[in-house]
Amino acid sequence: MDKHLILMSMFTILIAGASAASSSCPMDLSYVETFPWDTSTCRDPIDTQHCCQTLLSLFGIGLAQHLKETSMFQLSNENTSSTCLSDFKTMLSALSLQPSLVPSCFQNSTQFVTNTSSCAGIVNISDWKQKVGTLTPLDTSCNGDMKVQTRCSICTDAGFKVTSQLTSIDPNNSTKCFYFSILYAAAIVNELGPTDIGTASCILGLPLSNSATSNKKQVLKIVVGLIGALVGVVLGFVLIIMYRKWDKRRKEDNIHRSIENSVRASVLPNAGAKWFHISELERATNKFSQKNMIGQGGDGVVYKGTLQDGTLVAVKEIFGLETKGDEEFCYEVEIISKIKHRNLVALRGCCVTSDNSKGKRRFLVYDYMPNGSLSYQLSIAGANRLTWPQRKNIIIDVAKGLSYLHYEIKPPIYHRDIKATNILLDSKMKAKVADFGLAKQGSEGQSHLTTRVAGTYGYLAPEYALYGQLTDKSDVYSFGIVILEIMSGRKVLDSNMSSSLVLITDWAWTLAKSGKTDEILDESIREQGPEKIMERFVLVGILCAHAMVALRPTVAEALKMLEGDIDIPELPDRPVPLGHESFQSSLLAGMQRSGRSSPYTMSSYSTSMSTL
Repeated sequence: MDKHLILMSMFTILIAGASAASSSCPMDLSYVETFPWDTSTCRDPIDTQHCCQTLLSLFGIGLAQHLKETSMFQLSNENTSSTCLSDFKTMLSALSLQPSLVPSCFQNSTQFVTNTSSCAGIVNISDWKQKVGTLTPLDTSCNGDMKVQTRCSICTDAGFKVTSQLTSIDPNNSTKCFYFSILYAAAIVNELGPTDIGTASCILGLPLSNSATSNKKQVLKIVVGLIGALVGVVLGFVLIIMYRKWDKRRKEDNIHRSIENSVRASVLPNAGAKWFHISELERATNKFSQKNMIGQGGDGVVYKGTLQDGTLVAVKEIFGLETKGDEEFCYEVEIISKIKHRNLVALRGCCVTSDNSKGKRRFLVYDYMPNGSLSYQLSIAGANRLTWPQRKNIIIDVAKGLSYLHYEIKPPIYHRDIKATNILLDSKMKAKVADFGLAKQGSEGQSHLTTRVAGTYGYLAPEYALYGQLTDKSDVYSFGIVILEIMSGRKVLDSNMSSSLVLITDWAWTLAKSGKTDEILDESIREQGPEKIMERFVLVGILCAHAMVALRPTVAEALKMLEGDIDIPELPDRPVPLGHESFQSSLLAGMQRSGRSSPYTMSSYSTSMSTL
């Protein structure tokens, strides 16, 4: 009898402990079962991408409420984030939605954890006001009932302006900055709060159900189901954690060997690339010394190294190992291994290693480019500034490299991240397109639809950023931006210009339409070559970066225009700005016809939060 009492007591303590753990989430997620959101987007077992966007918007209500109550943009630590996601999963289970949706959509709980390196170091409201000021366009545009379309459009425009301001401070975290702008508008500015239907729909982009009221009996069933599911989910979660810890210890000794064999078997036999041992790369880079670091971005850091035979190499250590698995790494290596062109950086080798102290690490090894990136060269002033012949050759080189990716590889490869920092220059100032970490293979003659938009703010083609529609002309748009940067010496985003001319395309198009194309040219090259030829390059850049896909040339056509083989068509008019009310109405109607839900954004801007 005593033994039975002891066992029952232990079980009661375990249940109480589990309930206490689940209550540690600082967010009240009860709105998940009462808010009139469209659950149908998550009942299709095939189309999980739209569901993930919806769940991110739904979770955003809780984050915005947390910001309103604590002044903190994100959660305090990973344990808190994991607990909140576990509670979120429980709420969804009570609505008869698959519990696996949460771990599938939010693979990394740290994306909701406070990090001082995200978005200009902003952590709380005080930091926000120091960076953007006490009175922003959001503060004057995003209050009141957001169910009014005009008011929603004005708020959307204000969001883009504030995001541009933050991006000029921290270009590497544009997505996180946009995310913070959304939370600030919903939580702090709008007096109705994030749980208001208009605020959630317009600012957070949450799709609503056809009925704005829920049946009381259905709510009662949800509550009863929640109580039963909560205990099972939490206990199951605890058991999974315990099993994973045990399994990790068991596999710790052989994990590196299995990874290495897998990559070798799937990639290197056909690639001609070398498998480097970690000790070789440590010797080459002086143990990855800070003195050898030559570049750093959102997805990795690059070191200069010298191999044993004296060959100079660039060693890239890839970050984001929690969200980017071995399969993606092998895919990236496979893509780069296919590339054999003088205007594309070729892969020299790779390395995968794992140990107890630093965990799993991945490296890619390239030929070293002594003249650095195009972005660096454009920043040089004085006598060493790029000349007109050099700029002309760089543009032609990039066009030839993209043409190879689009037309000479089957199926074609879309780079998705063409920008000045990803164009490297060798000892003879020959340009080579680099960094294929975001490259994607497409089907010939078809576009690719994705809700996981990748790339760099300012260089993204509108149709790709808004709808996730990826084609060869998405790269052409980015190429047009690069041409304008090269010819003008101006950055893609300039916060010092008027609000309507922040983007380089707006500025260049305005001058060209006014007959002042010569004013677009960098002053240092205006006297270095034939004016008509230089203006031709500028016009090709404007055409390539046109907002409408149909009016952009292909990269092959652009190359012929640059080389003077075909005439440049008359510069077409531009459509209305993206934030214009008529554009918003058309976009909403198009999304309703296609059955796509609004993403977790202030408007229809489909920046994927999976990259956070």
